[in-house]
Amino acid sequence: MNDLVRGLRIKIFADGADVARLTELAADPLIKGFTTNPTLMRQAGVTNYAAFVQALAAQIGDRPVSFEVVSDDFTEMERQALVLHGLGDTVYVKIPITDSAGVSATPLMARLAAAGVRVNATAIMTLEQVRAATRALGGGPAAVISVFAGRIADAGVDPVPLMSEARQIVAAHANLELLWASPREVLNVVQADRVGCDIITATPDLLRKLDLLGRDLGEFSLATVRMFCDDALAAGYEI
Repeated sequence: MNDLVRGLRIKIFADGADVARLTELAADPLIKGFTTNPTLMRQAGVTNYAAFVQALAAQIGDRPVSFEVVSDDFTEMERQALVLHGLGDTVYVKIPITDSAGVSATPLMARLAAAGVRVNATAIMTLEQVRAATRALGGGPAAVISVFAGRIADAGVDPVPLMSEARQIVAAHANLELLWASPREVLNVVQADRVGCDIITATPDLLRKLDLLGRDLGEFSLATVRMFCDDALAAGYEI
């Protein structure tokens, strides 16, 4: 870990669903928390959600971990959220900002917060959604507002101005933290840190690239040339 990485103010949460890999990352002091979601779990071959949740919760020590509900029905979401909340004081329950029909989940978030559940409002991509989640969760127990800045960028929109304004909205409530979700590159970590986001998620692939932060570009260019040369020679390419 280089000095620039150590100097980041933002908290880095490991994002994934490989329990063995996340357990390794739990030994890294750089990692301040953990997140996962049903898509990552399916990609990792998780078949038993309850067993996965229990296994990961047992490995991450006293750092926060976010688990998502796996229902599209608000009544069932609420039941699942209370079950997840019961796993321990470090657990945050991820509630998507709407159901799959676009109906707002903020009334559910407000009920859960009133019951003492630490909510991670997820899949947020607009400032109105930020405001709605903030109204539902502000003033309650600790909660996270997860804005999917990487997906905003995938739509061709610069996420930095939006995240800057989201930071101002969230900062009005001491119990809320703003999370930059779905980063694609090391630059996003720098951007999130500059904006003042509290948390950024990072997959193992992105975590492996963090030591590139601040690398001399001339040296990086030379290393890239050597990589191309070595690979061409190793493959025996001829023209």
